[in-house]
Amino acid sequence: MTAPATPPPVPDVVVRIAAGRPVRAVWVNELGGVTFRVGDRDAREFVKVSSADLSAEAERLRWAGRYRPVPPVLGVGDGWLHTAGLPGVSAVHPRWLARPRQAVRALGAGLRALHDGLPVDDCPFDWSVPARLAQLAPPRRAGLEDPPPIQQLVVCHGDACAPNTLLDEDGRCCGHVDLGELGVADRWADLAVATLSLGWNYPGQWQDDFFTAYGVEPDPVRIGYYRRLWNAGD
Repeated sequence: MTAPATPPPVPDVVVRIAAGRPVRAVWVNELGGVTFRVGDRDAREFVKVSSADLSAEAERLRWAGRYRPVPPVLGVGDGWLHTAGLPGVSAVHPRWLARPRQAVRALGAGLRALHDGLPVDDCPFDWSVPARLAQLAPPRRAGLEDPPPIQQLVVCHGDACAPNTLLDEDGRCCGHVDLGELGVADRWADLAVATLSLGWNYPGQWQDDFFTAYGVEPDPVRIGYYRRLWNAGD
């Protein structure tokens, strides 16, 4: 996700939800979806608008919200998802880009808290290798049919890139957003992508800090496999 270079048009559904409150586009994803912030800093709501079906994300948010801080769902409809804001700012806010070590350690600790806090046995959502391979065209599956053995099943975020973690004023993880792919998988499916994203956002080498904060030694085989699987889905 990136901040929009120029303000996009505000869809009618966002105008209706805003009901006269300030509206600002804050994120654009690679598929053309736009997230709008509604309200001021102290009373924020967000409306994601996309050509994709967002009902699956709404279901995941409602489920995960029973256990961890994620955006409460206020409404969902054809091509839009309305959520309440959480305290904190994205881990790629300029404040935290200027403090990469603190931000990266918060990312690692926050992902560990998410994995520890979401119960695998209660999770109805699947992000396993077979489920993900089934969504790929046959040519994109090449070289991915023999995954490494599962090391530890957790409920994965599904897009554990740095922008999807929120940090509080003290630089601690205080929530996660963008959980449309949340589901049960080997924890390395998240760890591989989370550490891949560090290089997109923070200059320097920060993977060791991330893994130390998470509490695991790097596993090059699993990291390599799950990064290839991630890239195959782009």
